[in-house]
Amino acid sequence: MTDTHCHLDYLEPSELALALEAAQGFQAMLSIGTEPAKSRHNLEIAHSAPNVWVAVGIHPTEAERWREFKQETLELARHERVRAIGESGLDFYWTPQTRPQQYQALDWQAELAAELELPLILHVRSAKDDDRAEREVAEWLKLNRPPRVVLHAFGGHPALVEAGLELSAYFGFAGPLTYKKNTQMREVARQLPLERLLVETDTPFLPPEPHRGKRNQPAYVRHTLEKLAEVRGLSTVEMERITDANARRCFAFA
Repeated sequence: MTDTHCHLDYLEPSELALALEAAQGFQAMLSIGTEPAKSRHNLEIAHSAPNVWVAVGIHPTEAERWREFKQETLELARHERVRAIGESGLDFYWTPQTRPQQYQALDWQAELAAELELPLILHVRSAKDDDRAEREVAEWLKLNRPPRVVLHAFGGHPALVEAGLELSAYFGFAGPLTYKKNTQMREVARQLPLERLLVETDTPFLPPEPHRGKRNQPAYVRHTLEKLAEVRGLSTVEMERITDANARRCFAFA
């Protein structure tokens, strides 16, 4: 089992201990940094948990400070436990006013990911009842063509499906795949290439059914995996084998 996107640094110490214990048998967990202090915390966690790896980046909601964070992010990105850059991207839900800085931070992180030969993890969130961020990220992908990219918490937007498939991107599905209303997302998941599918939790956010309303944890990735297996008409064991292999190929987990 692999959780390709979680934020272990957001967990309280007692909560973290329980989460790591519950995920002892996992192949890997990738804990995502959103700014340098959180990336450092994730690296501290990874130091004592051999199946925890780290992504280092500047979240779009932190993009206003990206120049301030740039040097330390660059230094942290070279750590031996780092397996990806991000999460970067565009967020017009929380911080639409920083759109120019979000693009600057995204462009710089894409360059860093290419230089270090690491995957770039993308966060995409539009304002309510809008799809501007999805459309703009799709255009950015077509223009910039990063060599290895992960669409985190993928929602199934057609423009991102098209751009992602063109670039052989990885599509990370989280708890919303299990939500009853998300039939279109499940239909997209049914059609994507098996070798491009990943599962994640976004711990402590986006808890799957039957844990909605609670704080998420890596062990809950099993519910998303089971739903993805159901959608694809495969056994949970086979889907676990596929998504674990995809995660190893994408992130080079040891």
